[in-house]
Amino acid sequence: MAVRRSFKFLMRPTRHQEIALAACLEDHRQLYNAALEHRRTAYRKACVTIRYGDQSGELKHIRADDPGGQARWSFSSQQATLRRLDKAFRAFFDRVKQGRTPGFPRFKGKGWFDTAEWPKDGDGCRWDSQPGHPTVTFVRLQGIGHVRVHQHRRVLGTVKTISVKREGSRWYVVLSCDDVPARTLPAAAAVAGIDMGVASLVTTSDGEHLDNPRHLAASADRLAVAQRDLSRKKRGSKRRRKAVARVAALHAKVRRQRLDGAHKAALALVGAYDLIVHEDLRIANMTRSASGTIERPGCNVARKAGLNRSILDAGWGVFLTILSHKAESAGRELIAVDPRNTSRTCARCGHCAKENRTTQAEFACSACGHTAHADVNAAINILRAGLALREAAEAA
Repeated sequence: MAVRRSFKFLMRPTRHQEIALAACLEDHRQLYNAALEHRRTAYRKACVTIRYGDQSGELKHIRADDPGGQARWSFSSQQATLRRLDKAFRAFFDRVKQGRTPGFPRFKGKGWFDTAEWPKDGDGCRWDSQPGHPTVTFVRLQGIGHVRVHQHRRVLGTVKTISVKREGSRWYVVLSCDDVPARTLPAAAAVAGIDMGVASLVTTSDGEHLDNPRHLAASADRLAVAQRDLSRKKRGSKRRRKAVARVAALHAKVRRQRLDGAHKAALALVGAYDLIVHEDLRIANMTRSASGTIERPGCNVARKAGLNRSILDAGWGVFLTILSHKAESAGRELIAVDPRNTSRTCARCGHCAKENRTTQAEFACSACGHTAHADVNAAINILRAGLALREAAEAA
């Protein structure tokens, strides 16, 4: 079985290449904003809908009128930027049809456009552009040149698209590859349900607990100092830009730590179980603010805000995404079940009541007297629900 995977590597550009990369992103940002304004104005003035094909056809005229600017970069990468805008509009109209909060596409300010994409390897870009070099890997980008890449692992499959991403002061190249061979693991002869939590990141139906490192909480003091320092700086000053960079660097470190922990936890689960059942969580709904409105203010706002912060710090969404990718590559089965009442139902007799959950960590059934760790009890219920779903699917 072959899968599609991405490989992310740190780039080591020279100073001149850094300037060229920043100019490339800036020109792509301006192209995105100009295309957005074109669509808005055409509809507002003449009720004409502009689509990707119309703007892609005009791109050659834009390049001809700006030989020292837009024409420096790959035509295909600029088309990818226009497709990005078109995708944002399609998502907007989909949300309107579904009755959700629409969120009209917005203009990208400086610092809010950090990725440029080349849709095809060999068209304005080339991965491993100097294959004869004995020790170093390079990626060639039109208008920028051969940029050195720190390739820390082997690239598998066929490189399809190449993206350049800016994260603070660092530059990364992201390769999207097709036909990456899946590495199927031998059968483990074990199944598990997992309950996501804040005290423990994951609790399995076998009673194992994977710790929640709370990376954001661990860096809270340094972040508070950096934020206070930032608040004192004058807007537009050079010192403020440096303070912004320090805050961004701290958040980037927390993000990398959380990602590393999620990879390790997911790898341990995939290696130990053939079937993993988890809750189908709606994290965006769970972390919605409880502040309410002036007419109808919320209750326990501070407590809910702290819970939201803890949930987001745990990184449930990142963990579940990584778990699904690793399970697919390893040939494991992953099932998502409805999380309702899994923490209130007794795993022994099936009695469901709010009173069963005596504390955050203790479960005591009010019908049969069964006691257990609340998260382990919930994980057992999750596993049973997943097995029932699988049996129903097989019977159908």
